[in-house]
Amino acid sequence: MKDIIKPIAVLGAICLIVTALLAYVNSVTQPIIKAAEEEAAANARAEVLKEAKSFELMNIKNLPDGITEVYKGSSDSGYVFMMTQKGYGGDIKLICGIKNDGTIEAVKTLSHSETSGIGSRVVDNGAGYHEKYVGKTADNYQGVDAITGATISSTAYKKAVGSAFEAYKIVKGAE
Repeated sequence: MKDIIKPIAVLGAICLIVTALLAYVNSVTQPIIKAAEEEAAANARAEVLKEAKSFELMNIKNLPDGITEVYKGSSDSGYVFMMTQKGYGGDIKLICGIKNDGTIEAVKTLSHSETSGIGSRVVDNGAGYHEKYVGKTADNYQGVDAITGATISSTAYKKAVGSAFEAYKIVKGAE
């Protein structure tokens, strides 16, 4: 009986110690990770709406599906929309800056899990697909062509941009 109880007790003690250490490391690193995420989000907002010096989080109800946050840029520069859309490989997180005149200043991918080499041609910021939306309005963004072989990812990207324009109309109407 002692041959069974002793290994179980040792293994249980090891598990408790490791769990306590993981909890401690998590409590130390969590604020650092959160601060880094907030800084990255602030930098992304500044990239997609360059004229704004600061951003105010807006509390708008009944936003279109996929819109997670809306920020109003200072100096009536426009709005920034945080979006999540289901792509081929999982969620695609985007950020879109729409100027007060209703044109897109920039769209940027924050994260994705699209297939490398195919869907990633749509969502990788260095691939240039996002630049096709610059200057587009709610009336003409549908004219951006999908990337061959990455139709699901392209459609998700375009749907996210469409949701941003819908949210833009709602936000402008709420002022």
